[in-house]
Amino acid sequence: MDGDFRREFVREPAFLKQHPALVLNADYRPLSYYPLSLWPWQEAVKAAWLNRVDIVAEYDTWVHSPSTEIRIPSVVVLKDYVKPQKRVAFTRFNLFLRDEFCCQYCGAKGDLTFDHVVPRASGGITSWENVVAACAPCNLRKGSKSLRRAGMSLRKPPRPPSAEELRNMGRRFPPNHLHDSWLDFLYWDAELEA
Repeated sequence: MDGDFRREFVREPAFLKQHPALVLNADYRPLSYYPLSLWPWQEAVKAAWLNRVDIVAEYDTWVHSPSTEIRIPSVVVLKDYVKPQKRVAFTRFNLFLRDEFCCQYCGAKGDLTFDHVVPRASGGITSWENVVAACAPCNLRKGSKSLRRAGMSLRKPPRPPSAEELRNMGRRFPPNHLHDSWLDFLYWDAELEA
């Protein structure tokens, strides 16, 4: 009985969780492409209410308070420009994005880990220039050996990516769900094919 009672009076219906808002910078570009800059609908409504964003597109779903009703925003644009970061953080996610989510030894996708090109046992450090994405079989095969001793080679030499490179790389990996109202804002600055 107790569980049924609580289920009847949920403050946030499950269908409203499925209405994220695409967040655009003041220049109408997404703050980030991968991961795509999305806010839960509650944050988008709050930001609009506080006059921090303009609503560009909306879902066909309404939310209500005792005195107000508002359509859920699907695209919002910040009123103040946020300067993009120049420095790229050295994270596992950014490393996989730089390497296009594929093993740098064999090209396999999925079930990735990372590998030190010059093994740590041989003095290799954890840096953009020495770490690559690798599938588990290639990582095990290489172990703590040098590339030459393991008889392996890299598809491309590892190097630090620029923020712009990662942003452009992220466009090639869209999330599983793209709402129709977002499409015009995701690729408007992409180069057109002749």
